[in-house]
Amino acid sequence: MLVGNTRRAQRRRREKDVGGKSSSQDRTEGGLDKAKGRVKEAAGAVTGDKETKAEGRSEQTKGTLKEKKGKLKNLFE
Repeated sequence: MLVGNTRRAQRRRREKDVGGKSSSQDRTEGGLDKAKGRVKEAAGAVTGDKETKAEGRSEQTKGTLKEKKGKLKNLFE
């Protein structure tokens, strides 16, 4: 039992050091950011607002990076 508790404690410390979120939380947030970005980009395209369209692209990129961060964390857990 001691081994399991030790591993759990190590995982908590690692999560705290890396931002406090688990790999699945990062991947989920990344997916949500990508979806919000697609909606913003589409809204910008429909209204002709280049700034909103660019913000949407930026959010999609942010989401992709969060997803990749989550996948990397998963590799090291």
